[in-house]
Amino acid sequence: MTASSLTAEKLAKTVDAHYNHLHSLQAHYTERYQGLGLDRSETGTLTLQKPGRMRWAYDSPAGKLFVLDGKSAITYTPGDAQATRIPAKQLDDLHSPLRFLLGHTELAKELDHLTLTLVAPGSYTLSGTPKAMQDRLKSLALTVDATGQIHAMRLEETDGSTTTFTFTDLREDIPTKPADFTLTPPDGVPIVDGTAPI
Repeated sequence: MTASSLTAEKLAKTVDAHYNHLHSLQAHYTERYQGLGLDRSETGTLTLQKPGRMRWAYDSPAGKLFVLDGKSAITYTPGDAQATRIPAKQLDDLHSPLRFLLGHTELAKELDHLTLTLVAPGSYTLSGTPKAMQDRLKSLALTVDATGQIHAMRLEETDGSTTTFTFTDLREDIPTKPADFTLTPPDGVPIVDGTAPI
């Protein structure tokens, strides 16, 4: 497929096909938030496994964890008095669009006003408005290559703030184990039910 014949719909299908056949994925990430007077970056390792499991192990801030086991999402930051758990179906924070990396999705149906932009030779941006999060997100942009692999994700919220995830050292179909997607806080730190973290 030549660049001139590539459309947003064709590339979206390539992305779908790439991720819908994967069973697991691991990548180093940089998460940068800009808005409301803040400019904050966090880094770490992201591990994904079907169906619906993810683990964000932060290097900075060290020890912070966000784990989704398919049923619940639990987050804990060292020094906090408690870890927070919410049902996965209520998860509407900015980690939830990462379900695109878990497969079983159709970008063209998930995103309204899908557009394609050439970033550099072999690098493209697919962008649109997530139907499921229109009240919070103005746009979602995926930087992908011609094989459909996602290298970055940029989320623009309705308040004008942006969060950008950049992925490097991508490893596909790696072995995982159930313990990768469980979070056991330190002794004396309870897990309490709460609202979605930001």
